[in-house]
Amino acid sequence: MEAPSLETQPASKHIETYLNDHLAGSVAALEILDRLEKAHAGTELGAFFAGLNRDITADRDELLALMKRLGTGKSAPRRVVAWFAEKLTELKLRLDDPADGALRLLESLEGLSVGIEGKRLLWRSLATVSEQDRSLQGPDYPRLERCAEEQRQRIEPRRLQAAKEAFLLERRKTNDEGLMTNV
Repeated sequence: MEAPSLETQPASKHIETYLNDHLAGSVAALEILDRLEKAHAGTELGAFFAGLNRDITADRDELLALMKRLGTGKSAPRRVVAWFAEKLTELKLRLDDPADGALRLLESLEGLSVGIEGKRLLWRSLATVSEQDRSLQGPDYPRLERCAEEQRQRIEPRRLQAAKEAFLLERRKTNDEGLMTNV
């Protein structure tokens, strides 16, 4: 009896785990974006987060379609852990910056940027493996990788602006308060 081809075999446990880890990451990213979109509603930044939310939702849908085609189940425990981790991160950010200011925005943007880089690497890894495993062929991996890079490029100027506001404005405020107490 002939062994089944790679194309007809179910996804390996490693691929299933890897895809589910990235699916869980998208859950956390979308939770962060929902919070940021609401916190900045009616502003240019709110519109930016709404657009990024749509883009990351589309990327997640690409991942879900691939998982469905491969017969990969969605790991509920991983999604719950990702949701819970995002809630703990939000608590940490609230403790660090209770005023919902620039530090919270900076750290949120950095978390999103790191997650998007992970997604870019997901698409690159799958593209590489798909050269020898036809079951992974189908998605336009180069386009998906370019989209992730573009998303990071859109975040970066906002992240740097948040860094300036978090660190330089805080220093000015501290210096101004010091001057006031020395008078």
